[in-house]
Amino acid sequence: MSSDTELCDLTAVEAARLVRERHITAAELVESCLRRIERVNGTVNAIVTLVADQALAEAAKADADLAAGHLRGPLHGLPVAHKDLVDTAGIRTTYGSRLYEDHVPDRDAVIVRRMRAAGAITVGKTNTPEFGTGSHTVNAVFGATRNPYDTARSAGGSSGGAAAALATGMVPLADGSDMGGSLRNPASFCNVTGLRPTPGLVPS
Repeated sequence: MSSDTELCDLTAVEAARLVRERHITAAELVESCLRRIERVNGTVNAIVTLVADQALAEAAKADADLAAGHLRGPLHGLPVAHKDLVDTAGIRTTYGSRLYEDHVPDRDAVIVRRMRAAGAITVGKTNTPEFGTGSHTVNAVFGATRNPYDTARSAGGSSGGAAAALATGMVPLADGSDMGGSLRNPASFCNVTGLRPTPGLVPS
């Protein structure tokens, strides 16, 4: 890693390996991501709900667990962001709709539970069009997510917040959803990788 590379610019695979091998701490990685979010999110509007204090607390626990010899899984200590369509216990989930502007679920969606069980640390929620319907990420609650390469252009949709967050190094990994291109379209707009798993592989 060169001296001018920030931890938040590491790939998910590399960051997870460095945490696992204790070359860096989860706290250092989360702090780097939070600094990047503070610096660039106001311009691209990718992360719409941030849980910085919770993420830092989870990072401290991840580091303590690792020091005690307990590796939770392949995502141990890795900061992630969840699409605002995905329920997160205790964290506002709006589905991009004013109907749910103040909605706070009491349980995690399956994908969130599985990522947490694998050691991931939730940093926040990413923008989506209302109910995930649309090829451009804009809604009445949070406004538009802008393309990191040209903020006058679209980040795509419906996982545009996730794609823009990845492209700017706010998080090394983010989830999304895809019925007709909602992972692949914004990934292509933002020059990142969006993977749509085989239907039925991830439960809905």
